[in-house]
Amino acid sequence: MSRKRVLVYRQLPPEQLARIRCEYDVIEANPRIPDQQQAFLDALPEVHGMIGSSYLIDDAILAQADRLEVISSISVGVDKFELDALARRGITLCHTPGVLTETVADLLFALILGASRRLVELARYVQDGCWNKSIGDELFGWDVHGKTLGIVGYGRIGQALARRAALGFGMPVLYHARNPVDSGLPEGKAHAVPLDDLLARSDFVTLVLPLTPQTQGMMGPREFALMKPGAILVNGARGPIVQEDALVRALDSGHLRAAGLDVFDVEPLPLDSPLRTHPKVLPLPHVGSATHETRIAMSVLAVDNLLAALGGGRPPAVYRLPPVAG
Repeated sequence: MSRKRVLVYRQLPPEQLARIRCEYDVIEANPRIPDQQQAFLDALPEVHGMIGSSYLIDDAILAQADRLEVISSISVGVDKFELDALARRGITLCHTPGVLTETVADLLFALILGASRRLVELARYVQDGCWNKSIGDELFGWDVHGKTLGIVGYGRIGQALARRAALGFGMPVLYHARNPVDSGLPEGKAHAVPLDDLLARSDFVTLVLPLTPQTQGMMGPREFALMKPGAILVNGARGPIVQEDALVRALDSGHLRAAGLDVFDVEPLPLDSPLRTHPKVLPLPHVGSATHETRIAMSVLAVDNLLAALGGGRPPAVYRLPPVAG
């Protein structure tokens, strides 16, 4: 009997690729690379499994993959997949929650610190040879400790961020979640509040929630106007949750002090985006999970998921798809 085939559409560590090759035939084709796009499309009718991330897998792609049984995403977020189409076709979707929680929370807190203390701006001030005397108050930053942190989305990453803020920096924490959830902190350290209340009371508003039809564009002119004057926005979720033109206006008006952004509406960030060079924006290239240790752990879990699903077992991390209509 011929072996099943797996399409690898993002580079894997060699040892993880070898694990798949031990069990299945492998086709490597990254559709984000122009000269591999056709190879990716040509492979679709032959494959039983796919593993990768950061490429839109929609109904048109799935329609070409008649044999497909499982997709293993090397990510927590699933916004690159047409979930209804997967459910309708009976395709299992796996992802990699848990292994990147602490790493992403580290980066989010780094954005809070970096934006508030103006770390990149001041480092550039030194590198450019401008530091020839003590700085004046026009270059001062703002304290983080003791300030109120608002967390929109309170899953694993939101709770990990709350621990850093409340227990490490003495910050009161407000959080808003779609469903009731315990704070995971000692009594009095964090409080669940409505979104509008969180926006009005927080010195820092951090977004850590999935991109869905309900959350797309949820941070717009109204929400920025509700935020406390001088507040700082941090987005470590997905770019389309924020209406970027409204954010720029809130920064330009001085209503918001700064923004720390790891994600954007279009990625990579276009050269003509005002967010790229805005003096009040600390932009990063979507690196929330980008440490050597975490990316390896994500690859290991993704391969575990793939091998279990194709082998007829239960993968460690299956994403629950919506019920099929009708």
